[in-house]
Amino acid sequence: MPLTTPQAIVTFALKSAGILGVGQTAAAEDFSDVFDALNGMLAVWNRKRWLIWHLTDNAFVSTGALSYSVGIGGNFNVPRPDRLEAAFFRQFVSSQPNAVDYPLEILESREDYNTIALKTLVSWPQYIFYDAAFPLGYVYPWPVPQASIYELHITLKETLAQFTSYTQTINMPPEFVEALWSNLTIRVGALYPGSSVPQATIDIAKGALATIRGSNAQIPRLRMPMGLGRPALYNIFSDQTY
Repeated sequence: MPLTTPQAIVTFALKSAGILGVGQTAAAEDFSDVFDALNGMLAVWNRKRWLIWHLTDNAFVSTGALSYSVGIGGNFNVPRPDRLEAAFFRQFVSSQPNAVDYPLEILESREDYNTIALKTLVSWPQYIFYDAAFPLGYVYPWPVPQASIYELHITLKETLAQFTSYTQTINMPPEFVEALWSNLTIRVGALYPGSSVPQATIDIAKGALATIRGSNAQIPRLRMPMGLGRPALYNIFSDQTY
């Protein structure tokens, strides 16, 4: 059976763990438990940047508010993220036809945001803080951008959507297939203490995740603080600066 549906992945994992033999079918309760474990695994993978192959750009026009909600039904109507990967704001008034983007520095903690003395200052935005509340998170740009002339953009990880049925088609890059069944097999071993997960399967699971990590790695260019820079030096022998 091609491993293109959750049903096939669950069945393959049960066989790999020694729970099912050739031609056998899992009981409905067992199948449901392993299916839930598969979705639980995806929920954990969602929080790991190196398992996500794509980042999304999400925009919302400033209303002059102190904060904006992020999550299903929020100002940014996307699945609630655990963090921001990057952010910028776009000035689209008085700059047409060429809208200009300016990066925002991310404040990583509430403690950093709390050190801002005048949080309601309305001016040119420079920073943004994300409060990962649940079920909606909130972004706080600072200084507060004026209404209607700026557009906030936040960069988020693509969401590994939960499977809603056994037979839906898995819409992931092909290298995820091996990672799904092998890592699910390890979780099946935890669900069924009497099962036997071969060391070879554990090695396959590690290797599959390493492959995904290598293909998804995106390392930003190193940026040095201005204070650490130095003027160019001239080499009299090569007639070049360095």
